[in-house]
Amino acid sequence: MADASDRATIARLETVAKQIRRDILEMGLRAGGCHLAPALSAVELVTALYFRIMRINPKNPQDNSRDRFILSAGHKCAVQYVALAHAGFFPFQVLDTFSRLHSILGGHPGCKIPGVEVPTGSLGHGLPIGVGLALGAKLQRKAYRVFVLLGDGEVPEGSNWEAAAQGSHFGLDNLVAIIDRNRLCADGTTEEVLALEPLRERWASFGWAVREIDGHKMADIVEALEALPFAPGRPSLVLAHTVKGKGISFIENRVDWHYRIPQGAEVEQARQELS
Repeated sequence: MADASDRATIARLETVAKQIRRDILEMGLRAGGCHLAPALSAVELVTALYFRIMRINPKNPQDNSRDRFILSAGHKCAVQYVALAHAGFFPFQVLDTFSRLHSILGGHPGCKIPGVEVPTGSLGHGLPIGVGLALGAKLQRKAYRVFVLLGDGEVPEGSNWEAAAQGSHFGLDNLVAIIDRNRLCADGTTEEVLALEPLRERWASFGWAVREIDGHKMADIVEALEALPFAPGRPSLVLAHTVKGKGISFIENRVDWHYRIPQGAEVEQARQELS
């Protein structure tokens, strides 16, 4: 991206991402808990999708021509909820009800939420569903695309690799998988729990066209997503290198913050770092 309008677009998206990151923190603090660190690692990716890349219609969430987005790593739902509110899918005040009794905003996404396609959080199912949606679009000659955001901790699930094989077998170049590669899961590093590397080569061997990016650099994210599909007749894989807990120094790259929120003096420090 070189010209002034492109730079303005990136600056606007970066501003939105900063606000989304702050709102995730505040929503988690009000609720008294959420998967804060996992959500923070995906902020730039989700911002680029909702506010630049995907064809969506907040006034008509079921628009048949819409692109479909699946948050396979449903525990990262805080980032999707805040993005949906900013995009206008529901009033911003609904975020205040997160994780409360009878709220539509539970600890994992559900279909009562405008803009959410499928309930997720049982890891390893998002990509198989995405393959089905993308194949359905091909069979019905529909133009919509399917985006699936996966956490790297769920990638070892066998269902993902079945889906990866089917995606290339059926030539689903309307399917985009994005891996939030922060290298941490609930129990430790991904390489300690079950090694993923060489991850790029693995996906390429399944017939996917792969691009590797910095998952926090907005210009790189937009450039990659605007280049879709990466190859005709092949599904696309965006391998986005990220930092779990991005933006709050004492949370970044810490396994013990998988499900924690700041307490006491940590709250003010987190707010200052995100201001």
